[in-house]
Amino acid sequence: MPIRVLIVDDEPLARKKIRAFLKEHAEFEVVTECGSGHDAIRAITYLIPDLVFLDIRIPDSDGFEVLKSIDSARLPAVIFTTAFDEYAVKAFDVDALDYLLKPFNRPRFTQAIERFLARWKQSHQRERARFLDWLQNSAGPTKRLVVKNNGRIILINADSVQSIKAEGDYVRIQAAKQSYLMRETMQSIESRLDPRKFIRIHRSVIVNLEFVAGFKPLPGGDYRVFMKDGIELTMSRTFRKQLSRMRIHIS
Repeated sequence: MPIRVLIVDDEPLARKKIRAFLKEHAEFEVVTECGSGHDAIRAITYLIPDLVFLDIRIPDSDGFEVLKSIDSARLPAVIFTTAFDEYAVKAFDVDALDYLLKPFNRPRFTQAIERFLARWKQSHQRERARFLDWLQNSAGPTKRLVVKNNGRIILINADSVQSIKAEGDYVRIQAAKQSYLMRETMQSIESRLDPRKFIRIHRSVIVNLEFVAGFKPLPGGDYRVFMKDGIELTMSRTFRKQLSRMRIHIS
């Protein structure tokens, strides 16, 4: 099977150059090209490429934010391409990535391909896990969540999410008056959200504090959580310490 490649760059000439260089490497197949962050997220989600050549400064997003928006199970290997060397240290925090500084030539491109192939064949899964860990812990909380709805890919602003509830192998995201199912675990999605805004009130419920109207104690140590839209939830006493950590005091 060929190695499936996605090229993401807002400059057509830059995409054309990468495609031309790849023609010398028969094991690669370019599945599509994208010129924006939004299109890149959709393409990675739908096409599940093995490798992405990713420009860092692209319209409506940046390269790091694109990767943070992707389900970890679909995260591809990445070779960054950029005209700005300020991201080099960040990119090389782990040994899973390469970094092509524009304008790069054919020998440098070939070197990146050879390094990728060596890692791909020997330790692809290990490097991918290390990269995911680095991405989640160094790039900050995610700003958008990606969900499928009626065959469409929808980007949800994380700040608009009111609550998240576990439903089997999925989580249900409540945003405004809409709800969406996303194949994700509570632990995984919680780790990607801003801990200053989102708290776990139950093993199966996360809420955005911006949409909480108040709390009321219940017998047994639990608390009723009143959301601004009128919905009432229950906070287990096990998770009350979350509020103490955020200096929110309830009696």
